[in-house]
Amino acid sequence: MSETKPRFDPAKYKQTTLEQWNSAADAWHRWGPLLTKWLGGPTDRMLDMAGVKEGCRVLDVAAGAGDQTVIIAKRVGPSGHVLATDLSPSILACAAARAAEAGHQNVETLALDGERLTDLEEGSFDAVISRVGMIYFPDQQRALAGMRHALREGGKVAAMVYSTADKNQFFSDPVSIIRRRAQLPPPLPGQPGPFSLGGHGVLEKAFLDAGFKDVQVEVIDAPLLVDKARECLQFEKESFGALHQMLSGLSEEEKSEAWQEIETRLEEFQTPEGFRGPCELVVAIGTK
Repeated sequence: MSETKPRFDPAKYKQTTLEQWNSAADAWHRWGPLLTKWLGGPTDRMLDMAGVKEGCRVLDVAAGAGDQTVIIAKRVGPSGHVLATDLSPSILACAAARAAEAGHQNVETLALDGERLTDLEEGSFDAVISRVGMIYFPDQQRALAGMRHALREGGKVAAMVYSTADKNQFFSDPVSIIRRRAQLPPPLPGQPGPFSLGGHGVLEKAFLDAGFKDVQVEVIDAPLLVDKARECLQFEKESFGALHQMLSGLSEEEKSEAWQEIETRLEEFQTPEGFRGPCELVVAIGTK
């Protein structure tokens, strides 16, 4: 009798992802200043590439706790508008609070699956962006089709993703350690993840397959800079819900040992000037 191989279940994956982001929402809000310090520069570059300027209407897909939403809102000004969408209502509440705290009245939030953007009015945005979000969509082509639907003719879509695991060791090494200690199998075929669009030419092909033209890709070195490896560890422990899910089958002692090994590994990136966690991003833009 042939053995039935496990199959990736997109619906179950989305439900688990929703639960992870709902539970981690407050942590992402607390770590907002670090996100701005780490990803603020690459975000500005992505917005430049997408032509986001004063007066633009921008759709922010998988907006999370809204760090980039606030950056966009400031750039487009009172005459512009930002719609921040995310699967998680809890994390969107943090995005709305952050925009309000910054005094931006041009931000709206909407809990919406990133694969259901065709629910939005066609051609209603000048630009669509997704910062480190599209990698977690089971059907990335459906997500890109929805972005294209929401975009006006001549507008641009921009997506930022992690490149490959070997270029993002601040995150990939902890994942590898946990996977080994928890004896977890490799990801199932078709399962999305942090490095699913990071290989050479993969993101560009995704944009071309979705019908975008004038596709451009830029690789950005974006190390995570903090004082100590322990601060990076704390950021990951509090914010990265997927790591806790991967650890869920271990005892408390085994979990503690895993985190200790992760900290030891992260300490290898400590320099005399501080902690420098390797991170490389890929940004792509395409025109409708």
